[in-house]
Amino acid sequence: MAMMVEVRDLVKYYGPVLAVSRVNFEVAPGEVVGFLGPNGAGKTTTLKILAGFLAPSAGTASINGYDCVTQSLGVRRSLGYLPESVCLYPDLTVSQFLKFAARAKGVEAKKERSEVERVVAACGLEEVRHTLSAALSKGFRQRLGLAQALIGDPPLLILDEPTIGLDPSQIVEIRSMIKELAGSHTVILSSHILPEVSQLCQRVIIINRGQIVASDTPENLSRQLGHGARIGLMVRGPAAEVEAALQAIGGVIQVSCQGEGRYLVEGGDEEDLAPKLARRVVEQGWELMELKAQEFTLEEVFLNLVTEEGS
Repeated sequence: MAMMVEVRDLVKYYGPVLAVSRVNFEVAPGEVVGFLGPNGAGKTTTLKILAGFLAPSAGTASINGYDCVTQSLGVRRSLGYLPESVCLYPDLTVSQFLKFAARAKGVEAKKERSEVERVVAACGLEEVRHTLSAALSKGFRQRLGLAQALIGDPPLLILDEPTIGLDPSQIVEIRSMIKELAGSHTVILSSHILPEVSQLCQRVIIINRGQIVASDTPENLSRQLGHGARIGLMVRGPAAEVEAALQAIGGVIQVSCQGEGRYLVEGGDEEDLAPKLARRVVEQGWELMELKAQEFTLEEVFLNLVTEEGS
């Protein structure tokens, strides 16, 4: 199957500073991929190369079969880009700005009106279609930014921090819109809100210090890269005694009381702690209400990787 995005040995220097170092990854058609990295990791540089804002120092990147350097017009026709800071013309209304975007993207004149109507409806902009861009709230500015990215129905969308600065209800709305795009579009989503990435993305690519350090589903990353075992228990018994008894078990590294009889036990990779924990609780005559393994969160995996790579 042909890939929607192919990046091969991508390198980018800013003068003597190496920002991206031999980066390789692919994105299949219809995938929703999270692209993560700490500040200065090379994430935004890579996205700008894909979007045609920067040229690489070496290596290649292609979108929908078009080379990002030598076939930039084909790339632009295949791509909708929502930057972190949405650039709007303040003196244009929503409809006027979208008409301008349609013309800039080469939408046929006879299809221009219907295309604007399509993205206005898709992004919930009906009530502000005649409002000046300068007068829009942050939430509607983000909607308008997403609408311009959708103009021309490009197969690939690159969304850089699409919910930054929004209030909780606006975040839910934008996330819902992104979910609806899945399947009909390929999406690369950059976000510092890692639970958002877990909710929206089928796969996660993590870049640090200019190199790809992980690429997998959030679930697989949690299993593979979360160091040690984590088990949650609910026990009816004296809190201090329960905590001390669990801490005394061989292989247990740490026990933390979560309140209301709940405990989180952390152990080493080699330890099968569940049977030991259950046996100790029963031996003490306490009631074991719950015992289950807990996966590491994407935030914990991310910090683990970035800390390891930076040390």
